[in-house]
Parts: sequence; structure tokens; C-alpha cells
Amino acid sequence: MNLMKYKKLYFFISAIFLIPGLISLMLYGLKPAIDFAGGSLLEINLLNKESSTIEEQEELKNDLQPVFAVDTIQTSGPNSEIFRGKEISNEAKEQALAIIEERYGEIELLRFESIGPVLGQELLKKAINAVLIVAGVIIIYIWQQFHDLKYGISAVLAMFHDTLILLGIFSLLGHFSGVEVDVLFITAVLTSLSFSIHDTIVVYNRIRELKKTHRQLSLTAIANLAVGKTLSRSINDSLTIIIMLLSLVLLGGESIRYFSLALLIGAITGTYSSSFIAVPILLVWEEISNKRAQAKSN
Repeated sequence: MNLMKYKKLYFFISAIFLIPGLISLMLYGLKPAIDFAGGSLLEINLLNKESSTIEEQEELKNDLQPVFAVDTIQTSGPNSEIFRGKEISNEAKEQALAIIEERYGEIELLRFESIGPVLGQELLKKAINAVLIVAGVIIIYIWQQFHDLKYGISAVLAMFHDTLILLGIFSLLGHFSGVEVDVLFITAVLTSLSFSIHDTIVVYNRIRELKKTHRQLSLTAIANLAVGKTLSRSINDSLTIIIMLLSLVLLGGESIRYFSLALLIGAITGTYSSSFIAVPILLVWEEISNKRAQAKSN
């Protein structure tokens, strides 16, 4: 089965998911949680009532203004709400809780986090540096293993393809649904890189093995054989992870839902890109190199 003759189709499918996300990233960016933006977060459980209405939340924001400048109030469960705003002290937190309790009745504090803006920016820089370092190490590792730089760069381009799709989806979710990115999201991004690279190395390794035994075949023919031999294994392995992550997204708690969603997107895109992005990029690179070699010889 000649899977690689549909290279343009695979790139087109990727573009369908990449372009809207890239436009969203340029227009709206990502919605940072207090981990990166700095500020304070209060999560409470309402013991005597269900979550408040929008009108009640707006009134409560005004009541809290002298002690806690709240930017958003997010419903996180049937009886839970999350308050995000400017950084406050423990004393201000107690005053804010008293105001909330006066309006809502008895409450339970589930979580209180406070991060200064300087620490938040430092954390963001470290996260970006971590992704760049991982990409550099992966290029060097694959280059050394396959003795050809194009294997390393093609694998990392496929990895960034997965990362950009993930970032784009969360940019859209942030703009339209208020979904924020935090340290758990960065963890999910870094974990997702491993999904992509692991399967890509498996396919590339099969290409290397087949090149030794089928020296008369072109790289395109060998790539077709390699993808055909590894595709069912990759899908079967990934399905077990995808089913588990889908269960967490649908049934897991609010605190890990979007972390699970990020991993789920990473698992799906990583499985797809290892065979249908990393290998086609490698073949396009080979075609361009051959054309240049022929042009020089002529």
C-alpha cells in the first residue's frame, strides 16, 4: 500500500488544525493562570447553596474590591467556585473569605495560592527554555543514532507540529471558554513531546533496518514499507493511552480535566505525526536534496 503518495493530503489535514490555532495564538495568545501571570487564587466549596449566578458574582466582586481585586469567578463544580485576582496577603484572604461567607453562607476553603508577577514571569521563561533544550537534545540524539541531520530535524519539526496544534487548541479554548494554562499544562506539553518522538524513532528505526536489506529500493518505497509495518502497532499502543485519557477528561475532577485533555490531544497528534508528518517531511527533504544534486551535476 503506497501511503506516502498522499503526502500533500497529510499536510493539508495538519493545516486544517494548525492554521486556526496559529491565528488564535497571534490574535489572542494563551490565557495564563496565576502560575505565569502572578496573583492569587481562592477556591471555595459552598456548603449551603449551589453555584452563584452571574449577577451574584458581579455583586460579590464589588463587595470584595477593597480587600481582593477579583478578575474572574469561575464555577468549578456544582458547589465550587474559583476566584482569581491580584496578589493578596493571608490577612486579606481571611477578610475576603469573611465577605464571601457573609453573602453565600457557610463555605469551605479548598485552595489558596498566591504567586508574585516576577516569579510567574521567571517560571514562564524556564518553561520555554525547557522546551527549546528538549528540542536541541532530541535533534542531536537522533542525528547521532541515524548519522544524518535530516532525521533529527524532521522529527523535531513533527514534534513542533504537535506542540503548535496543542497550543492553538488551548488558545481557542482560552478565548472562548476561559481555559487557562498553568504549570500542569507545561508538564502536559513536555509529556506530549515524548509521544511524538517515541513513535517517530520507531518508524525511523524501521526505515534504517529496511535500507540495509533493500538497498535497491528508493527511500519512498522503504518509507512505505516501514510505515505499513509499524502503523498498526503505533495505533494499538496509542489507543490504550487515548482511552484512559479520554476517561479522565470525561470522568476526572475539574483540577485535572484540562491537563488530561492536553495529554489526550498530544497522544492523538503524536500518533498521527510520527507516520504522516515526520516521514513525509523526511521524504520531501530527500526529494529536494536529490533535485539539487541533479541540478549541480547538469
